[in-house]
Amino acid sequence: MKEKITVIKVGGAIVESPIALEDLIRDFSSVEGKKLLVHGGGRSATAMASRLGIETQMVDGRRITDEGMLCVVTMVYGGLVNKDIVARMQGLGVNALGMTGADMNIILSHKRPAGEVDYGWVGDVDRVDGQALKSLVDSGAVPVIAPLTHDGKGHLLNTNADTMAGETAKGLAPLYDVTLVYCFEKPGVLADPDDDNSVISLITPEIYEKLKADGTVSGGMIPKLDNAFAALQAGVKKVVITHATAIADPEAGTTIRL
Repeated sequence: MKEKITVIKVGGAIVESPIALEDLIRDFSSVEGKKLLVHGGGRSATAMASRLGIETQMVDGRRITDEGMLCVVTMVYGGLVNKDIVARMQGLGVNALGMTGADMNIILSHKRPAGEVDYGWVGDVDRVDGQALKSLVDSGAVPVIAPLTHDGKGHLLNTNADTMAGETAKGLAPLYDVTLVYCFEKPGVLADPDDDNSVISLITPEIYEKLKADGTVSGGMIPKLDNAFAALQAGVKKVVITHATAIADPEAGTTIRL
């Protein structure tokens, strides 16, 4: 029987609020067993780019990453945000290890080919080294992974944090009983975006198709759910979308099942 591990992805809105982040890290520290965290930080990167006079370009909510923006996201994701989370975790007795996908060759990606839009130095994941991550986790470390990968040719790549969390969970699935938790500022997938009490407790592929067809699920929630189902199909045991304050509650949020 495989050991359990929890892979938690936290969105930028939580990371960028000092109070919300403090609550998240406290709750994360109470999650039992082996665990790791994947974080975002896009708003912080946008704010830093503005301070440095670097223009932020977005297409359909996705960041264009030219050389200047790659410098910014590397500083912010891999430095400021990542090490702030690590220091806060250490203050609560969590032996956190801040890293990117380039460290220990954990996550290898390729530069997204230019199509109608050239996203620049943006990476799509090719491989996650689950064994390398397992060696860290089994040693007692708690990886805190910034949304940066590398191409194996000496270049960092800006990589979607939701995708990184899903791919990391998939990479660990042969080695652990994996629960993947996407947490953000809402209590789950909502039937009514203006009503936090309208959480949809369960989404299956059939329900998902209906929710997309009637417009209940749209925008950024679609790639999050696509990642969730892909993870389940690759052997991840359970996927949950929930509020950042409920990550230790197995009954909270929206459960995704095949």
